[in-house]
Amino acid sequence: MVKSSPIYPFRKPPEPGVPQQIADGVYWLRMPLPFRLDHINLWLLEESDGWTIVDTGLATEDTTELWLKLSSIVSAKKPVKRLIATHMHPDHIGLAAWLCRHSGAEFWMSRSEYMHCRILLADSNREAPEEAISFYRAAGFNDEQLRYYRAKFGSFGSMVRGMPASYHRLQHGDSFIIGGRRWQLVMGEGHSPEHACLHCPELDLFIAGDQLLPTISSNVSVWPMEPAGNPLQAWIDSCHGLKALLPEKTLVLPSHGLPFTGAQPRLQALIDGHERDLDRVVQHCDEPKRVIDLFPLLFKAPIGNSMLVLATGESYAHLHYLMARGKIAMQTDNTGVNWYQRA
Repeated sequence: MVKSSPIYPFRKPPEPGVPQQIADGVYWLRMPLPFRLDHINLWLLEESDGWTIVDTGLATEDTTELWLKLSSIVSAKKPVKRLIATHMHPDHIGLAAWLCRHSGAEFWMSRSEYMHCRILLADSNREAPEEAISFYRAAGFNDEQLRYYRAKFGSFGSMVRGMPASYHRLQHGDSFIIGGRRWQLVMGEGHSPEHACLHCPELDLFIAGDQLLPTISSNVSVWPMEPAGNPLQAWIDSCHGLKALLPEKTLVLPSHGLPFTGAQPRLQALIDGHERDLDRVVQHCDEPKRVIDLFPLLFKAPIGNSMLVLATGESYAHLHYLMARGKIAMQTDNTGVNWYQRA
């Protein structure tokens, strides 16, 4: 098995809201998050006539204040030309609409991410649909857990201060010039529908978003909107694609953790980790199991209500991957609960 051995050229992260140069025309910016994962890395790309921002941080007062202080420095002599969003999770696009209004920047994002985000924002004013309740009941949720889900449904909008009304579409294989250098679009899948990564071969840099992280594995989940989805297949395929693309010495700029080199062993470690989990799931399902019965197998810590939906989505993802390969079969009982057993 190939072991992960990232090398970290920059051991000390910048202070929140204070840019740190890491390459010619490329700056590392860190913003706080009010979670156990307490930060997100953003990136500033400098041009002779303006700036490009990659991702925004969460829609909180702290992050807004940091951006206000930063904008007085960054845009004092030249404007923000574009804001690129890697994907639609709130810590990446929470302030997208506000930043575009404040700076006049054009908003760039992939179509699937943009549309998905608009749908989730629309859900912020709805009650949880019965299809979603059935999805989690099928996983084995009890009545108290379903009540918790109903109460939390639509919270996406509380972390996102709207979305720009229009966008410039990003597609896999696109390329554009920033700061006199060509950046290429590489799309990943699994963690989100159409995750945009940016590769600059001239600088040997790869802005990875959440598609490649140095110390944690990104959540890969099945959601009620696409209840039969197989995102883990897409995730593993994306990891293999990045392995074929990225040279060993490429500096990876992740959204969480420290910039690192060693993409290939790290990607192999992520693939191997999921393969081990998949093998454990198959072995565990000699007798019928529900989705929630897999939690002790896939997660080190006990799963409380705050992590319940993410853990359920990831457990579904492993089961759907195995079902697609004929290794697991499913039956639904007369109460609507799914039971999974080794085929």
